[in-house]
Amino acid sequence: MIGIDTNVLVRHIAQDDPVQSPQATTFFQYLTPSVPGFISLIVLIEAVWVMQRAYKADPAQLVMVLDTLLRTKELVVQHADVAWKALHRYSNSTADFSDCLIECMASEVGCTKTVTFDRGAVNQAGMVMLGE
Repeated sequence: MIGIDTNVLVRHIAQDDPVQSPQATTFFQYLTPSVPGFISLIVLIEAVWVMQRAYKADPAQLVMVLDTLLRTKELVVQHADVAWKALHRYSNSTADFSDCLIECMASEVGCTKTVTFDRGAVNQAGMVMLGE
């Protein structure tokens, strides 16, 4: 297994750099189910953030990208089962993907609730407002 940093993943997805994008694509073509690439949850969150901020990706585009990454046999996504749950919640709400993942990870490890000061995360990601 080979770990993949955010910049390699984003260059492969965005195909926006004449030197690095082809290198990233060649690397991804090298991966196999027996020698997969590893995407940590940190990389997944960073990639979503970069695609939103730098490339103005909308939620539908992000859902498509995340779904593809999670389905790719040549990739191992850390805690993929939780990432799938977060993706499902994200695709059915207006919450940020990171908020959905935070709440799903907390639930996965047995937390009875996840507290926040973010009203959007309360309304859309299933968190509870601290102090209310």
